Amino acid sequence: NRTFTRITSRERLERRLLDPTAVREAVINAVVHNDYTREVPPKFELFSDRLEITSAGSLPQGFSQKEFLSGYSVPRNKELMRVFKDIHLVEQLGSGVPRILQAYDASAFRFTENFLRIVLPFAEGYATETTEHSATPEVTPEATPEATPEVTRLLCALKGEMPRLELQEKLGLKDPDYFREAYINPALKSRWIELTIPESPRSPKQKYRLTQAGRHIMLVNGLIS
Repeated sequence: NRTFTRITSRERLERRLLDPTAVREAVINAVVHNDYTREVPPKFELFSDRLEITSAGSLPQGFSQKEFLSGYSVPRNKELMRVFKDIHLVEQLGSGVPRILQAYDASAFRFTENFLRIVLPFAEGYATETTEHSATPEVTPEATPEATPEVTRLLCALKGEMPRLELQEKLGLKDPDYFREAYINPALKSRWIELTIPESPRSPKQKYRLTQAGRHIMLVNGLIS
């Protein structure tokens, strides 16, 4: 899911190829609700202008398309759904489709007697703009903003995946509000760190880890070799 970046004289403009939340929910739905009795796995197809995800099995008997799009859900594979919920890949039953519809309209869903397909088009203008300006990674040397001393300390302290309290203690900080505003939030905004459970920001099991962009900024600043 590449990010197209354009640097102007005033700001940095970014556009993701596909909405990441919608893609995540579509993949989970395809796996959890697939009809495995037919021995047909979900299918993921990437085209030049879209992503198509197809799962076997029609809607449950008596279940309408309107109910499906409204967020009502009947799990086809209850044990699989339980496992996904236990490892925090899903929060609650039926929450996936409404999240997809926040980024794409209902026409993305295609229903047949035996299959359910979701078609996620690439961001509008993506093909044209990437041809004219060429797609770039999320961070390039000329586009990398400077890290504040606080954020630099945070990046150096972050090893693997660490919870907020452990990071705060390692940095010797007592004020959680200051730690969040001066350290965590700027690093998240710059995409130098990321949440391990992005769909549940307030999860008690939440941790932070460096991103590829975070490792890049450390390399640029000579903090790692």
